[in-house]
Amino acid sequence: MKQFLKYVLASMVGFFLMSVILFFLLIGMVASMASFMEKESVKVAENTVLHVKFDTEIRDRSLNDPFTSIDFTSMKPISPLGLNDILKNFEKASKDPNIKGIYLDLTTIQGGLSNLQEVRRALLDFKESGKFIIAYSESFSQSAYYLASVADKIYLHPEGNLDFKGLMAEVMFFKGTLEKLDVDMQIIRHGKYKSAVEPFMLDKMSDENREQMNAMVKGAWAEILEGISTKRNIKKDELNRIADGLLIRSAEDALNLKFVDGLRYYDEVMKELKMLVGIEEDKDLALLKLGKYFDAPDPVKEKTDHSNKIAVVYAVGEIITGEGSDDIIGSDRIAKAIRDAREDSRVKAIVMRVNSPGGSALASDVILRETKLAAEEKPFIVSMGNVAASGGYYISAAAHKIFAEGSTITGSIGVLGMVPNLEATMKNKLGITIDYSASNANSGFITPFRPLTLQQQEVIQSQIEDIYKTFVNHVVAGRGMTYDEVDAIGQGRVWIGSDARNIGLVDEIGGLKDAIKAAVELADLETYSVKELPAQKDFFQELFDEITGNSALESRLRSELGENYRIYQQFKYWQNATGVQARMPFDIYLN
Repeated sequence: MKQFLKYVLASMVGFFLMSVILFFLLIGMVASMASFMEKESVKVAENTVLHVKFDTEIRDRSLNDPFTSIDFTSMKPISPLGLNDILKNFEKASKDPNIKGIYLDLTTIQGGLSNLQEVRRALLDFKESGKFIIAYSESFSQSAYYLASVADKIYLHPEGNLDFKGLMAEVMFFKGTLEKLDVDMQIIRHGKYKSAVEPFMLDKMSDENREQMNAMVKGAWAEILEGISTKRNIKKDELNRIADGLLIRSAEDALNLKFVDGLRYYDEVMKELKMLVGIEEDKDLALLKLGKYFDAPDPVKEKTDHSNKIAVVYAVGEIITGEGSDDIIGSDRIAKAIRDAREDSRVKAIVMRVNSPGGSALASDVILRETKLAAEEKPFIVSMGNVAASGGYYISAAAHKIFAEGSTITGSIGVLGMVPNLEATMKNKLGITIDYSASNANSGFITPFRPLTLQQQEVIQSQIEDIYKTFVNHVVAGRGMTYDEVDAIGQGRVWIGSDARNIGLVDEIGGLKDAIKAAVELADLETYSVKELPAQKDFFQELFDEITGNSALESRLRSELGENYRIYQQFKYWQNATGVQARMPFDIYLN
């Protein structure tokens, strides 16, 4: 017994000492992390060149979460750039006497075409200051070249390549796989264009889906051609001839076809940058990364009016019921942000930045209610990002004015529901059968292990029809159109921004800056400040969430998967999706 107590006591003492050690280690780690993440003011040296490299995701808003800004493989900061800070700092750099120009260091870009258009426009505004932009890469992707086309000079590595072939949309169909697994996907929808369900019921695009896909691909390509043609002085017909023939097969081809101004090695580009800023060749060139420049003071001290604010509410990601996050639109979180802006007397107008393919119809309606209440009291403007479709358009419908880029994907006014029947799969593939005992005729509504009855199908269809009518009527009220007019352009069809403006779903082609400017004008303000919502958590809140929740796993997955993290996000969304969905039928990514 004494021996037993001795071991128990020793274990308790050991556990206590280990707990104390771990506690102090944790305190040290927190202190180190806080010190690591603490922002220091950056001093900009004379003759500095702003080094712009979009090798991380271009988000609508910069993240405040230190853990999503770390590559857990190398334990180095990756700092995804937010469009809000990119635009603000390009404008700041245009007025900064120490910034002489921009070095665009481009290969591939992680960002949608609409965000790229806004970044590109900001670069053009920067050039109005008389400062230079030089673009260079060892290899240009199409999206990178589209952005680089604003530069005064574009240089390519002598052995590099430039991708220019046009755009293509690929849709994957699962009908054959489901048949092999004996899965019966029961589909209920409204709208002949609501093609989210087509991969589960067809083996190729329907005529209606092909029609809208062709319109979007050609519309997006037209936006790219317009930008390149204007800045490079190459006719659009010639650009299409080059793409159709895959005529850029080497760096020499890119030079001969006037896509680039020269073939240069990195050291030669650095030499030219030194010459442009007026420093000797043997001196070091002051290159300052854009992310670092975020922390540099504004050289022009403009008056900030905190009594007159424009609230910018960021609604980014799929729409769900609940809290959500910076990457997911939670109805509770976004509704509260809009409500806070409405109830704040200092907020004179509201801009909602929407970048969403939609999601839960119910959650979308919860958010729309708050936008309607806000629009009754203050100017309410929507700025659409890469996509604002289905539920993303639903929550935008009550705005006084809607801005979108020419390439924004929007519309998709339609509703759908899918219920898999796995009864045959379980029996034929796994040898599992399921029996039931129920109190009522429809107690098993909805279960994935037996088919829907005719009555149950009719119930779901009626729910979808009701939600569709509600959706259309919200658009009717918000856009000043008739029911038949909205229904004619609805039916689940997706539109590109330039076409959406022509049919009345969008008011103006423009970005976030244009939306804020319109809000200022509607509120009749001379001076103002911007308040961004929802409020982001501080460092210690984020740390607590990492320790107590699943955020650490999410951060590691984001770091490991890179661009493919979006596939995981989609899988997770559909795994947890409940109720009738107002969601865009596909996701579009430009490369």
